[in-house]
Amino acid sequence: MSREIYQEPLVSRYTSLSMQQLFSEKTRFTTWRKCWLALAEAQHELGLTDLVTEEMLHEMRANVENIDYEIAAKKEKEIRHDVMAHVFEFGLKCPKAAGIIHLGATSQFVVCNTDLILQKLAMKQIRASVLQVIKNLSIFCEKHKGLATLGFTHYQPAQPTTVGKRNTLYIQDLVMDLEYIDNYLQQVKARGAKGTVGTQATFLDLFKGDHKKVRQLDQRVAEKLGFTSTFSVTGQTYTRKLDMKLSETLAGIGATAHKFAVDLRLLSNLKVQEEPFEKNQTGSSAMAYKRNPMRSERLTGLARKLMNLPQNFAATYSNQWFERTLDDSAIRRMDIPQCFLLADAILKLFANITSDMVVFPEQINKHLVSELPFMATEKILMGAVEKGKSRQEMHEIVKEHSIAAGFVVKEEGKENDLLFRLAADEHIPFSFEELAAMVSDYSQFTGRAKEQTEEFLNEIVYPLLKVNSKEMRDIDSTLSV
Repeated sequence: MSREIYQEPLVSRYTSLSMQQLFSEKTRFTTWRKCWLALAEAQHELGLTDLVTEEMLHEMRANVENIDYEIAAKKEKEIRHDVMAHVFEFGLKCPKAAGIIHLGATSQFVVCNTDLILQKLAMKQIRASVLQVIKNLSIFCEKHKGLATLGFTHYQPAQPTTVGKRNTLYIQDLVMDLEYIDNYLQQVKARGAKGTVGTQATFLDLFKGDHKKVRQLDQRVAEKLGFTSTFSVTGQTYTRKLDMKLSETLAGIGATAHKFAVDLRLLSNLKVQEEPFEKNQTGSSAMAYKRNPMRSERLTGLARKLMNLPQNFAATYSNQWFERTLDDSAIRRMDIPQCFLLADAILKLFANITSDMVVFPEQINKHLVSELPFMATEKILMGAVEKGKSRQEMHEIVKEHSIAAGFVVKEEGKENDLLFRLAADEHIPFSFEELAAMVSDYSQFTGRAKEQTEEFLNEIVYPLLKVNSKEMRDIDSTLSV
């Protein structure tokens, strides 16, 4: 790695080797050759045997990965056309086939079809990574499904929930992301063999006006490239509307990760839950005691970048005049790989964090003890009414003591003494011990949080993981940072 030129941090610091390789020049240009081979094979199979011979095909098959990048780069510098530079270089390796390479095609035949192949493969890798995070979180939710913790609305103390139930919220969002991925994958088709402006005019000439064979050519090329179908109509390119959906799908994953990471950073501040912290990890260069949520902060930053990319794709799509303009080329070269690399980096971090999160029950209990007396006031009111007291009278008394206890907590920094105040009031028909008993069992304040967690895992998550078990085995689940 050169230390004298800029290196993309997504590649040098954050992403998996498999995603880097997928968007490498080697993969791209090798796939271009596979597209040319698929086109030639289909032309041969559909009757152009005198023009495209078996000997030519054999020569092309033998040289799919035999690329001289220096010759291609030199030719591109000369003619300023990357596709034709590689047509030239491929022809040098296949002298018998040189005259039929790219026959009837436009540059976007290889560019678009290759883009679609790589995007489909990359999205499947992203899908497997999303499943890994779902699995990690499901294990965490099962373990902590009954652990009561303080819930928050407006980042103010609200009713208790459980640690497991809270984390089902992230799983639910990831399941939605998975559904969007599947919807995108259903929409991905090959561009196929459509010709210069999508009319297939050149191919119609090749096949002497045989429309049926031109349609068969389109379908065969698609199948050879791993697709079941092609876009019914295209201009010179496949519609860039699909790229918009691609970016929106990946940005949605970024948003899910962002919410999770920010929540975990807030929980870290409360000292109730933290990301993994290595034995020799340094939290701060100045403050040795600190355990900064560095991975969650990195996750937030990467997600922020990904969430802002869709506007580029919308602008590119909406400015494709008529059959095509070239202003899509440069930005797509950057943004499409970057979208996937960002999503890959985010999910790599997401999986790492969720694989070994730390929970501190005693600190959780401290927060509950501090706030539960306020939350138990309705229970106290109902109990007082059962003992023959007026609810309105009790409400005024409890409100007065609650305000006073809140003042002590906020203004004087002391512990919540509401139960002591109520026990000392002769109008309240309960002793301190009875009042304390009302708040001793936290589970009575968490409603169906535990049961909801169990139901969600058993009815939604576990069946989903089971159906996708093979896909998950195909990805390295030992993600580390």
